[in-house]
Amino acid sequence: MCKLVSALLLALLPSAACAQPAAPARLTTGAPRLVIMISVDQFSADLFDEYRPRFTGGLARLAGGTVFRNGYQSHAATETCPGHSTILTGARPGRTGIIANAWVDQSQIRSDKTVYCAEDERVPGTSSIAYKVSPLHLKVPTLGERMKALWTGSQNVAVAGKDRAAVMMGGHTPDQRWYWDGKRFSTDLNAALPASVTRANTTVAALIAAPQEALEPPAICAAKARPIAIEGGVKTVGDGRFARAAGDDIGFRASPAFDGAVLALAAGLIQEMKLGQDAAPDLISIGLSATDYVGHSFGTGGQEMCLQLLSLDRDLGDFLRLLDRSGLDYVVALTADHGGEDIPERLRLKGVAAARVDPALAAAEVGKTIAAKLKLSGPVLLGNFGGDVYLDRALKPADRSRAQRAAVAAYSAHPQVAAVFTSDQLRRVAIPTTDPGRWTLAQRARASFDLKRSGDLVVLLKPHVTPIAKPSASFVATHGSPWDYDRRVPILFWRPRMAAANRNDAAETVDIMPTLAAMLGLRIEARGIDGKCLSGIQAITCLAR
Repeated sequence: MCKLVSALLLALLPSAACAQPAAPARLTTGAPRLVIMISVDQFSADLFDEYRPRFTGGLARLAGGTVFRNGYQSHAATETCPGHSTILTGARPGRTGIIANAWVDQSQIRSDKTVYCAEDERVPGTSSIAYKVSPLHLKVPTLGERMKALWTGSQNVAVAGKDRAAVMMGGHTPDQRWYWDGKRFSTDLNAALPASVTRANTTVAALIAAPQEALEPPAICAAKARPIAIEGGVKTVGDGRFARAAGDDIGFRASPAFDGAVLALAAGLIQEMKLGQDAAPDLISIGLSATDYVGHSFGTGGQEMCLQLLSLDRDLGDFLRLLDRSGLDYVVALTADHGGEDIPERLRLKGVAAARVDPALAAAEVGKTIAAKLKLSGPVLLGNFGGDVYLDRALKPADRSRAQRAAVAAYSAHPQVAAVFTSDQLRRVAIPTTDPGRWTLAQRARASFDLKRSGDLVVLLKPHVTPIAKPSASFVATHGSPWDYDRRVPILFWRPRMAAANRNDAAETVDIMPTLAAMLGLRIEARGIDGKCLSGIQAITCLAR
């Protein structure tokens, strides 16, 4: 397999070596000058545990620092946008306001009543699909924003494979924010165009325009190569090697090359913007999305995911070696926005009672049944399979109450449903403060509940029920459940000369921001966040709040 970051860096960077940093002004004693936050989309703790002995590159290096293998995206809404909103805010989705990738807002003037988490729906002519990227809906500040408020000259940069990852980690006041729009790296900001972005787009366009030969799998990956037919005959997965036809940008996105491109652009911006080279500490957040696209397209248990993770390990190694050569004083934290589960077809071969969701559980279908039974007009219910379900606001109050009771009964009676909560029930649930691995389903749902944005009902499916009724070529497996295969993620901290520490105690992704803030000497008020500084990590002294 090719070393993607090394190859791309040669094209993206003006020079293979970076300039030495300028002499620093006063900094908090021992604080790093560059914070690097990496999120690997859909990188479950299960995958980390499985492949950790096989890593030899960047993931192996980071695993040599402080490792919390029982990290949690503790909430029930384990999707990309809510998960990323927790990482650098220290707040759970119920506080950040990012309850899902998209939610229903029936008060919208536009015909599209769905709101995308990282859009500004006030922009005329936009929709939840053709949207204006914006951090409008994020209710809390990120670490980068806090750093800029404290240190004059501090820079906050975000680079990601998805706009929602870059927005939720970068926050409201980034200096640069770049994300893949399906064809190129784009931004929603009016900032000056860095030369490294122009080089990245030119290089990646040429990469996509050329065909990609199948990758040669190492023995560990070849051992996982077993073709499995997806229900409905849409495709066969399990033995793929990422061969790609010329011009296939969708195939590029769901391949190891995608993360290589994002890391290369991040390296280019670090050099061009001189991050970590002056008196004020800087932050760059990096969202690596290929693991998620590979998981959705092929599942997590076959040769494809093996090739992806081993390639990511090598690419991260190249990225970190470049930073080493620069002489920068940096710290890296790595986690995931959520986990994920394998395709039910492969899980059943392992003896797991896995299934795809019953199409009758779609909110529209349940709504039709209730409408016929109660003689109501309109959709009655809006939403998808599980998660947030909304009652039609056009219903009269008495009819809404009848419809809600009928909906709770209908969902509760279905054999694929684990629990149904009304918004009134969830608002009365106390915010949990105990080990997230022991939370009840109600507590998990409460952690991602927002009174104004969440549904009138929250429907949680049973374990191993994949909420994809009809698979497609690019969507055969997913996440989004309240179960630990979607909630449990690794949390890693690494800095040069940090002693190795393997921690089995539970931590949350909301703990990352206050922990990094403590390393910088930045005090965070406890009442404004849900996380806490993680004690016992070398080079980090938790501050009194």
